[in-house]
Amino acid sequence: MKNKPISAIVLGAGMRGADAYAPYALAHPDQLNIVGVAEPDAVRRHRFATAHDIDPAHTFATWQAVFDRPQFADVIINTTQDQMHYASTVAALEAGYDVLLEKPITNILAETVQLVQLAEQNGRLLQICHVLRYTNFFTKLHEIVTSGRLGEIITVEHRENLRYTHMAHSYVRGNWSNTAQSSPMILAKCCHDFDILYWNMGQSVTKLQSFGSLIHFRPENAPPHATDRCTAPCPAADDCPFDARRYYLEPIHINWAHKITNQLTPEGIQLALENGRYGRCVYRCDNDVVDHQTVNMQFASGASVVLFMHGHSHDESRTMRYDGSRATLRGKFDYVNGWIEIHDHLTDTVEKLTIPAGISGHGGGDEGIIRGFVQAVRGEQPPLTAARDSLESHLLAFAAEESRLNGTVIDMNQFRQQANAAPQAIAKG
Repeated sequence: MKNKPISAIVLGAGMRGADAYAPYALAHPDQLNIVGVAEPDAVRRHRFATAHDIDPAHTFATWQAVFDRPQFADVIINTTQDQMHYASTVAALEAGYDVLLEKPITNILAETVQLVQLAEQNGRLLQICHVLRYTNFFTKLHEIVTSGRLGEIITVEHRENLRYTHMAHSYVRGNWSNTAQSSPMILAKCCHDFDILYWNMGQSVTKLQSFGSLIHFRPENAPPHATDRCTAPCPAADDCPFDARRYYLEPIHINWAHKITNQLTPEGIQLALENGRYGRCVYRCDNDVVDHQTVNMQFASGASVVLFMHGHSHDESRTMRYDGSRATLRGKFDYVNGWIEIHDHLTDTVEKLTIPAGISGHGGGDEGIIRGFVQAVRGEQPPLTAARDSLESHLLAFAAEESRLNGTVIDMNQFRQQANAAPQAIAKG
């Protein structure tokens, strides 16, 4: 297999499947060849099949149809919606495919654990798209923290700063706005962040407590006389940061428009706003996920770690501070140039590092995860984000949501034991 490209089927030709991961096959045809696609949107399906020269017999409107055929590729790249992950990945693993699965693994705790166990039982590779581990920035951060240069880690503050435009698009109007239809926001957005913290600390969380709520995007906060849609037109539009017309119709925001319609003309975008979910007033949607949440964690060493997540930032970034017994580290990761500062306690000097982002999405992580997956399937190196490694981040996210809802401190050892037993209930079903 090392001497030929890996053959792949992509489930879901949306932003992640078509734009984030599949381009690797076009840039590196000697490593990856996409031979099938499942996508319900006919325009996207045709566009994807044309780009990758896929046999019409291997294009499907549903992911289920892929598995009506005998196995015809080495791997599945699964970028379906959260609630589809479990059934589609079970089908793929049982059919003999190795799988690269978009995060989160699933939106249900017992199913998440069962997928990890099922992959191991079937001897199949299940790798999760925790792309941040593959970025220049987080690779360097991990190198510094684990080198011992900071000394013993005492406290960590890690912030997931979601730009207000991203919050409104994805978590108020969009696919991840309603927990019953997708995932809790702490899981959908921050399983990345839990994964980085677990990776850097190299140890388990023993106790966890979380607080958070939906403060702003509620009906009672709508401006006076605000209309149900931004296209009404709305009399509050000039003073509203969340006016959908400003998001999607201005040429500078064409990338956002690409996310809501295939018709990228002013008329096509206007029609999508008038009739689709993205033209709705942010105060009059069916959203129920939080717009802010904190998670307090105690690690096995006794270190205190806090994760902040919120959707009201001026820029899209992750910022962090690690205080160790020998040095303090401060850093910022964005999609242009990240930076790290190390304040040494012995010399009282500061070292400043600028860390350029990679050329693909997520600061280079999108390309990195595909390259790593191909190398793992070929046996060239072990996967950096195998499902067993990624499971811990999901357990922390599910525990955080339980703590937030119930106002409890979670004993993580007990939580893990209960989670590992949960799939047995599914099997007995």
